Amino acid sequence: MTKKTTTLEPSFADAITAIRSATDLSAQTERHWSSSLAGIARAFDQPMELVPARFSAVRARMAALHHVPLGWTAKTLSNHRSNAKAALLWFAKEKDVLPNGVALSPAWEGLRVQLKNPSTRYRLLPLMRFCSGVHIGPDAVDETVVDRFMDHRARTTARASGAASRRILARLWNAQIGRINSWPELHLVEPRVKALAGPAWEDFPEDLRRDVEAHLAGLARVRRNKAGQRIKGCKPATITTRKREIVAAVRMAVREGIPLDRLASLKALVHPDVAEKIIEAYWSKDGDLPKTYTINLGGRFVALAHLTGGLDADACRRLEDIRFTLEEYRDDGMTEKNLALIRLVLTDGVWSRVAMLPEQLMQQARLLRRHAPVRAAVLAQIAVAVAIETVAPIRLGNLASIRLDENLNKPGGPDSNFWLTFSKYDVKNNVRLQFKLDAVVTAIIDECIHDFRPARMHGSNTDWLFPGEAGEHKEKISFSTQIVERVRKATGLRITLHQYRHAAGALILKHRPAEHELVRRILGHKSLSTTMKFYLDLNTTQASEIFTNIVRNKLDFSRTSA
Repeated sequence: MTKKTTTLEPSFADAITAIRSATDLSAQTERHWSSSLAGIARAFDQPMELVPARFSAVRARMAALHHVPLGWTAKTLSNHRSNAKAALLWFAKEKDVLPNGVALSPAWEGLRVQLKNPSTRYRLLPLMRFCSGVHIGPDAVDETVVDRFMDHRARTTARASGAASRRILARLWNAQIGRINSWPELHLVEPRVKALAGPAWEDFPEDLRRDVEAHLAGLARVRRNKAGQRIKGCKPATITTRKREIVAAVRMAVREGIPLDRLASLKALVHPDVAEKIIEAYWSKDGDLPKTYTINLGGRFVALAHLTGGLDADACRRLEDIRFTLEEYRDDGMTEKNLALIRLVLTDGVWSRVAMLPEQLMQQARLLRRHAPVRAAVLAQIAVAVAIETVAPIRLGNLASIRLDENLNKPGGPDSNFWLTFSKYDVKNNVRLQFKLDAVVTAIIDECIHDFRPARMHGSNTDWLFPGEAGEHKEKISFSTQIVERVRKATGLRITLHQYRHAAGALILKHRPAEHELVRRILGHKSLSTTMKFYLDLNTTQASEIFTNIVRNKLDFSRTSA
């Protein structure tokens, strides 16, 4: 016997049953509403019995749907949204479905009527409704119940469910103890507020500020490493980040009880007696495992110690021990966010939508060229950018700064294919890049240069492939945003410019398993070990696919045991 699934409130299945039994609806309305509710449930990838038949509960999820992954047109999705909304509003009126969820139990209603502050009532009502729906009385509320509520809230609503929202909920709950008659006396735990920033930069000891400024100035200059190799200066953004890390470390030291006047120099900051306390504080904040920032900080302290000098051998050895301990916890693979993208990229049909997008965008640009030349030129630029990234996954800085005849040229003459090249001095990790672009990408670039690029020149005569304002190339962040949003709108896939590199590595290893050297060359990594560590998680994916093929194709299922 199959156990019947129940929900806190009426479901899509209940709404469809009501629609089909209604006598005041036309056959066409009944058909359209039922079909759309069923379609939206399929889009959610949930049984209709589990989707709450309340518009406020599903509105945000419906708005987040994209027509392309569903195999619908934009018009079809719009129609399903409209029909589902109309059906749910009709159902709410017909069956007296409360717009904000389940009805309160008598015990909870007795507490609600005593909440006179509208803001407090608004923030506590969701918890009251949840507890009423799962038959939990006020006196039974504890941290486990709140955990269940926050999980339910995160899965079924678009409202915030992080530490800040839980802290507000706990504060308001605790504030009613002793104030409202019969309010439970259990105090809920309030997540800690982020600690105050600490002393300002201007309050730092003068010698410490002087050391930091000198260190940052050194990072900006061309220098040589221990092996004598030339290292180009860090970018302004990198220098800003390094300064923020040092300032944050000083503030953490002060919060851990180290007097500010003891931190009179960088040497004092990175001394193991101080550095260890800073690292431990960050680690404690991270939880059981140190986060990447904390792990990297160990390496930063060691590097600063070598640059500043003055620490004895024992102190340097202690710093190295701290760094080594932290490195043991480093996850060499991808972040969960990037792994989620890779799973999408490796799903059949998803990446083909991205690969076909440049030609689709060029077709749209051609239709707009006469009456909206600037808008058409922007579409053509995005088409070129996506076309390049799908076959030559370069970094955003290199993409935006491509120069004609310098980075992009045709060695074989006007009728040959483009080559895309960058000297090692123009690449982040000093590795020369060169890609031979195929006829498809060459044709798209040619059309953009000859037919659309003039509309974006702004009266200048620059050689940028993607010209921007005042004779410069397009600003990186705005260009990246344009590309990301256009790809998401057209394909339903949100992929950043840097994630094209992850996608490239995953696609290569899918079709050429274990060929990490090929990935290294395409991505321009210096070290093969870097590539292998970063794509370590894909080995499990490949093993899974190989094993599935063995099960499906190699085993003999023709014989059955007696």
